[in-house]
Amino acid sequence: MSGTSAKSFKRYTITSALPYANGPIHIGHLAGVYVPADIYARYLRSKGEDVLFIGGSDEHGVPITIKARKEGITPQQVVDKYHGIIKKSFEDFGISFDIYSRTSNPIHHQTASEFFTNLYDKGEFIEKTSLQYYDEEHQTFLADRYITGTCPHCGFEKAYGDQCENCGTSLNATDLINAKSALSGSMPVMRETKHWFLPLDKYEAWLREWILESHKDDWKTNVYGQCKSWLDHGLQPRAVTRDLDWGVKVPLHEAEGKVLYVWFDAPIGYISATREWGEQTGKDWEPYWKSADSKLVHFIGKDNIVFHCIVFPGMLKAEGSFILPENVPANEFLNLESDKISTSRNWAVWLHEYLEEFPGMQDVLRYVLTANAPETKDNDFTWRDFQTRNNSELLAVFGNFVNRTLVLTQKYFVGKVPALGPVDEYDRQVINEMAGFPAKIAQSIELYRFREGLNELMNLARLGNKYLTETEPWKTFKTNPERVQTNLNICLQICANLAILCEPFLPFSAKKLNLMLNLEPSKWHKAGGSALLPPGHSLGLPEHLFGRIEDDAIEAQVQKLLDTKKANEAENITAIPSKPIIEFDDFGKIDLRTGTIIAAEKVAKTKKLLKLTIDTGIDKRTVVSGIAEYYEPENIIGQQVTILVNLSARNLKGIDSQGMILMAEDRDGRLSFIAPVTKMTNGSEVR
Repeated sequence: MSGTSAKSFKRYTITSALPYANGPIHIGHLAGVYVPADIYARYLRSKGEDVLFIGGSDEHGVPITIKARKEGITPQQVVDKYHGIIKKSFEDFGISFDIYSRTSNPIHHQTASEFFTNLYDKGEFIEKTSLQYYDEEHQTFLADRYITGTCPHCGFEKAYGDQCENCGTSLNATDLINAKSALSGSMPVMRETKHWFLPLDKYEAWLREWILESHKDDWKTNVYGQCKSWLDHGLQPRAVTRDLDWGVKVPLHEAEGKVLYVWFDAPIGYISATREWGEQTGKDWEPYWKSADSKLVHFIGKDNIVFHCIVFPGMLKAEGSFILPENVPANEFLNLESDKISTSRNWAVWLHEYLEEFPGMQDVLRYVLTANAPETKDNDFTWRDFQTRNNSELLAVFGNFVNRTLVLTQKYFVGKVPALGPVDEYDRQVINEMAGFPAKIAQSIELYRFREGLNELMNLARLGNKYLTETEPWKTFKTNPERVQTNLNICLQICANLAILCEPFLPFSAKKLNLMLNLEPSKWHKAGGSALLPPGHSLGLPEHLFGRIEDDAIEAQVQKLLDTKKANEAENITAIPSKPIIEFDDFGKIDLRTGTIIAAEKVAKTKKLLKLTIDTGIDKRTVVSGIAEYYEPENIIGQQVTILVNLSARNLKGIDSQGMILMAEDRDGRLSFIAPVTKMTNGSEVR
């Protein structure tokens, strides 16, 4: 390991991106941030390190106010609701935060205000007056998300002032064509407003040296590359305040009606959460943020790289008393069934729903998300892959090995660990190979290659499975029980090693396996040993570590997504544009009447046509209509219709059709009669 990874640290400060409290947690969040962060924290604790793992809800910013406005409630009600859902989901899923805080807490407002004041007093900010959109009807400046209009790049008519969700292009509100206020729907005006800016350009040279030189060997290539691209384009001053009434108030007399910009306020949430943890535990929080022998690591998704590698370090550098992150192992994005996960489109697997629908299967999702982690490129989650990895890997390899070992021990040695007898070359090879896994897994974790580390863990289970299968103790017990003692002793030692090594990845399974082995959880330094279970040690009863996931459970999840896609399509359907404008006199020529179908039959050699006899009140006439795919003739006798009676006759399949009945056609082609709500006299005019 090179760069900062070779340093020795006394304590570890681990942060995970603060999720917006405007919706629940989904698998994209888990794969990108929280599962890898939890693996890292659990591993370090197993090593006996001093670890502080920080989480919390980001409860400020425009997305919260938009959600509140849509739901007709206050921003505080929004964040209270979703903070509760998020916090409980993390707890139930086993994310082992030392504290899970929230940015609406008073201690955060105090911490963020003090941070701003420190920089202000040092003269770090630039004051700028600029023109910004203002809604005269609501008498408020508009955040970019409260401005909609036509995207100048793709023509999408519902683009936001900061980004077009159709083509993904980043925008300025002034780029929009026909900009409108999302609050009133009116056209906003431009007004002057004053804000405070952090001059990131002042720290550009320092950032280039700190990132591009100091971390070129130990930061992930995707992180390093994005940082280099930003730095190569040149940094600009960035506003730290905005006109909004929800957030941390700017602690200046002249800043009435302004709050700290959420990008500035949110990362300070890591510090305020640490202060809160210190108050709760009676411990000194400052060494975790201010001692050179503390290692700070940020776990984030790729959309937060710039904020955690350039902006937040710039803030910390300007303040002067805090340590900087040693690493920011950001992941790429996880897609769902080949489509981008989208909260607004409900295209996601929500954690709280997963926990209800797959009870007791937290580790299966942790396993799949780690095995398929988007560490270097975007990856795809599919329910079929989820099922296959559980049934063919967790169940068939890991679970099968443990179950066979414990069942055979119960059968041949009454559930007690047999003594290790004479060992042959194959036994020694397996014991030696087992001893090497802790170092391999540790190196992968310390290099933030969690997918690689998990694969090594499974390789240990594969080693055990192969050894058990090839030694065949069920065949040799009658003729050579001493040999079986050795075989099962080695297999049980592998199980005990798996219990230690799987805990960072599969904590619920580790706990269950320890119960089956009748063992207290062991620390990492014991892993690799071949005498973790002494001879004569009584084991617990064998249970299945993992269960089979059947097709019907997967089909239900796939159908759920298909239903979501169908609902999204229906919601986004727009009506076909109207035909050219006509004059009233043109409409007056049309004679529409009510009528009743008194006879109906299919037209021979056609799929779509029905021959209808309709009582129009004027006469009884024949009409040929293309509705046979939607209506059976016998089912529409007596159906009232609206009929165009003064349409010239038209011959269809040898039948003179005298008029046309009116039908409504949905986007899926489905037809429905246009008829009076209450029964009318045949021949009544439609006006």
